[in-house]
Amino acid sequence: MAACPPYPTPPGAPGGPSRHAHWWQRRWVRYGALVTLLALSGLVILALVRRQTGTEGFLVGLGLAVLPVPLLTAAFRWLDRVEPAPWRNLVFAFAWGACAAALIAIVANSFATHWIATATADPAGADTLGATVIAPVVEESAKAAAVLLVFLFRRRDFTGIVDGVVIAGVTATGFAFTENILYLGNAFGTDQLTGDRGIASVTAATFFVRVIMSPFAHPMFTVLTGIGFGIAAMSGGRRPRRLLPPPTGLLLAMGMHALWNGSATFGEYGFLAVYAAIMVPAFGLLTWLVIWTRQRELRTVREELPAYTAAGWLTPAEPFALASMRARRLARDHARRHLGRQAARTVAQYEAYATSLACLRHRGRRGRAGADFAVRERELLHELWRRREVAQPALDHAARMTTPMAAPPWPGYGVYCVYGVHPQPLGYGSYGPTAPYPSYNPYRTQP
Repeated sequence: MAACPPYPTPPGAPGGPSRHAHWWQRRWVRYGALVTLLALSGLVILALVRRQTGTEGFLVGLGLAVLPVPLLTAAFRWLDRVEPAPWRNLVFAFAWGACAAALIAIVANSFATHWIATATADPAGADTLGATVIAPVVEESAKAAAVLLVFLFRRRDFTGIVDGVVIAGVTATGFAFTENILYLGNAFGTDQLTGDRGIASVTAATFFVRVIMSPFAHPMFTVLTGIGFGIAAMSGGRRPRRLLPPPTGLLLAMGMHALWNGSATFGEYGFLAVYAAIMVPAFGLLTWLVIWTRQRELRTVREELPAYTAAGWLTPAEPFALASMRARRLARDHARRHLGRQAARTVAQYEAYATSLACLRHRGRRGRAGADFAVRERELLHELWRRREVAQPALDHAARMTTPMAAPPWPGYGVYCVYGVHPQPLGYGSYGPTAPYPSYNPYRTQP
């Protein structure tokens, strides 16, 4: 059985000719520089926040600010279950928001507000201008930098709106975490000076507004930027449609942020009016959009994977199972029950690779897959083939358990019979009716 491709392997790919890389292009150097940058930012922001709040205020703020973090990250992880992003991307996004973006915001906002107050001799007016104009521009730009970095350097993991929403939301969750420590710590310090306690304290009021009423505020603002990058990722090589959505989303995020910060200046009930009339409906609309996009990904799986079934890569039952979140969960549970936790992780990986393959083929049929389509498809098929012996029986079982029909809509067969069949090349017009593209099959027998 041949294991080499029938066309030249790109430089740098497994089995291909290697290119000499300069020291600054090596992966460990880039990772080391990024980790060092985030660590230094974290130490500096820690010192600044502790200096403003005091040690006791910092600890109180930390304990209260951490409460919404697990709920928000779990919500974004739930949205990303169809095609989960690598954990390293989410860790980077949270660390960037909590450390780098927060540091940029504190330094830039303080400098700009101080400069305006000095130039105008109006400290109150400078604080208002800083909150409604300077802070939204600085903070949303700093958070958008994380989305941009993932978009540029983790392009394979950034293919649509859900990816943009998740990266943006996790980044903003990290930013809000650090900002809440600062606000809650300062509120606790104020209570220490005034002697207020309980519900009437400034700490309780700050906690209610920032953690109970609006924990989604910062994520919702930055999600608009993420949606812009997600639309750009779906637009492929069409330059105007690819370049316009990100800055448009960023401007909308800044505008929403400015409206939220300025609501306190709209009168006695301005904050509540903005919250009820704009923030809550906008949150509901964005939630609906993301869930609808997730359902569309499942439809893409159901529509695109049968082509690989016909070629022998997948069993006939798999497109039905992979297009259902319930069936996916049943497949993981089945594998865990019979083969252990490692088998469940293998099934989860198989589901993620199959989803990526379906989305890649969908973009390829629309001419948006990019020049590395063939290489990426081959890699995904290879990853599926490595995990087929564990994943395919589990998915077949899940499909039969969730099909609401007496007889499944696929042929009856033993779940292991397909493993003796070598997949055949899959041909289809990826980029046009006159340009058929055969899927590479590294497992076919050569004469």
